[in-house]
Amino acid sequence: MKNTWFYEHLHPTLRAGYKFNKIIYSGRSSFQNIKFIETHAYGRALILDDIVQTTEVDEFIYHEMMSHIPMLSHPGPKNVLIIGGGDGGVLREVLKHPVKKATMVEIDSSVVKLCKKYLPSISRGAFNDKRANLVFADGDRFIRNSGEKYDVIIVDSSDPIGPAKILFQKPFYRNILKVLSSNGIMVRQTGSTFLQKEEINYSYKRYKEAFKYPALYLAPVPTYVGGFFSFIYGSNIINPKKITLPGLTKKYRVLKLNTKYYNPELHFASFVLPNHEKKIIGEKS
Repeated sequence: MKNTWFYEHLHPTLRAGYKFNKIIYSGRSSFQNIKFIETHAYGRALILDDIVQTTEVDEFIYHEMMSHIPMLSHPGPKNVLIIGGGDGGVLREVLKHPVKKATMVEIDSSVVKLCKKYLPSISRGAFNDKRANLVFADGDRFIRNSGEKYDVIIVDSSDPIGPAKILFQKPFYRNILKVLSSNGIMVRQTGSTFLQKEEINYSYKRYKEAFKYPALYLAPVPTYVGGFFSFIYGSNIINPKKITLPGLTKKYRVLKLNTKYYNPELHFASFVLPNHEKKIIGEKS
């Protein structure tokens, strides 16, 4: 199969087309349809239930912004929890920090197994790191039964459909607070700033109920339809807008972080919102 097109229908009024020359894998797990294709523009792509999740070419933007914003905002994260993230990209970035343990809870073991085989460039050996604790379980159930406290929790889930839907509901946030350390930070993705406004608004309201310092931040991720992509930061102790650039820059340099997109200046710039985004979350311009 050569020079064929795959079309993603994430939004009811739009479709995104990817020209590809090969289907690397196509099958179904116990939870979802899984596909890997070789695209012309983005390299290999992971597709779940016909929605593109990540690609080789631009994955670094999403994974770096999901990881280093909370990890560098915290004074010294040692125990980290990742919900989802089966491709291993967030785990890879988290393990660039001197953590003691990074637990990744993924509901679908097939995603991890297949990503290790067909997209090893994303995890880059992270699953084999001795600090990585890989758990195959429902993220919500894991949180409810966990007896640990986590300094940083990163929810790298798909959109609120299918098995990820419960991770966007009120009870999930209440349970997060039970396992988050007193000065802990939680970050999650909340979708396209133009095409998923309701999702952003809903998630931001949940954050305002749970955290003293909720903050929306943005990054351009070419793969995701609509251009700019949104994330929400939450903490009851650490205000992301009170962190200083000199302090953050020092930590970044001491850790010798090898990043392609993230840098300390961009860290702060990502929290500066356009007026239309402020309107979505109810902030004054």
